Amino acid sequence: MTTNRVSVTFVAHALVRAASRLISTPVGRVAAPRGRYATQLAVFLIFAAWAVAGSPDMPRFRWENFTTGNGLPDNHVFQIKVDGSQVWAATENGLALYRNGQWKVYGTEDGLAHRAVLSVDVDPRTGDVWAATMGGLSRFSAGRFDNYTQLNSGLPNDVVYGVAVQGDSVWVATAAGGARLDVKTGQWRHFNERNTPMYEIWTYGVSAGAEKVYYAVWGGGVLEYDVATGRWKDYNDPDGETQLVLLKDQGLIHEITTSVSWAEKDHVLWVATYFGASRYDGRYWKNFMEKDSGLPSNFLNQVKGVDGTRAWFATDKGLAYYDGTNWAVYRPALDTKAPEMTVRDAQGKVTRVEVTTAPSHNYILAVDFQGDDLWVATAHGVSHGIRLKQKETTTK
Repeated sequence: MTTNRVSVTFVAHALVRAASRLISTPVGRVAAPRGRYATQLAVFLIFAAWAVAGSPDMPRFRWENFTTGNGLPDNHVFQIKVDGSQVWAATENGLALYRNGQWKVYGTEDGLAHRAVLSVDVDPRTGDVWAATMGGLSRFSAGRFDNYTQLNSGLPNDVVYGVAVQGDSVWVATAAGGARLDVKTGQWRHFNERNTPMYEIWTYGVSAGAEKVYYAVWGGGVLEYDVATGRWKDYNDPDGETQLVLLKDQGLIHEITTSVSWAEKDHVLWVATYFGASRYDGRYWKNFMEKDSGLPSNFLNQVKGVDGTRAWFATDKGLAYYDGTNWAVYRPALDTKAPEMTVRDAQGKVTRVEVTTAPSHNYILAVDFQGDDLWVATAHGVSHGIRLKQKETTTK
């Protein structure tokens, strides 16, 4: 593996020391280059030291991958949710639970509303699991499933793309707008074009916090709900002429949104679209595209904010990480399929990092965090990124 920050700094210091000796060595000594050549070599070494020392230190992982060959019910995984020491995977053929090194699968025969599970969330207070499926919303509690559909509840549509639990509220994104279930009263409330600024009702994702709730509305931008006031606000094309923002950082990058991630502590919203990503701090927008950032593709399935500065992006060409300045991409190489990691610094310089493992596929659908580790949903299985400690990234 490649060197870490400590060894890089050591090399940089060594280069500087060598340059200093060249500058201070008397010209008459045989061991030293003479005259202007000594000065030129010294300058080269100093610049090389700066280049080495400036290499971004990005997180590195050892990846272990799971497919149908070792426990998953299907290789197409739509979403992943970390639940303490265990992990839930929403797959095309059931809900899978990873616990104590083994996968357990729940399907329609166990009471799941539909075999295709698109999203999953966990109530941190009760441990109840909520699964958004192609045939309704499922609640897994005390070992049994209870299902909510258009026929037996106030669910607005049986195609449920997203679910988010916040306090006593379960928020869902459906093909016919958003909705909120009050788990205490059992009452539903619908949100659509009749009572919100939503002009498209295909809600694709939801992120809920104590202060704000955000919906990704396909073809309709982002919808914001203020919990304190009960008021809605929409964010879409700022110039009103095209779905794609014309001027850089003018507003939301595109109206076809796929995912929202609300970093409530920092009051920052992250948005994923099929044409790039956006960050909004309540006043200013910052947009990211493949051509001017470290994104490997503009086609984003999900964004997951760590906080207001850092975020992970699930794209069709790999998993990307942004630390506020630098970028890293993790994937099987698009041509050779060999494990690949690249780092892009603030100046746009891209460096390849030697790695021996990678996520199971470059088409990434979702990511979640387990401490310093990552769990990733891909088009060919689940990947667990085990964060390498500093000593493990040092060349031996």
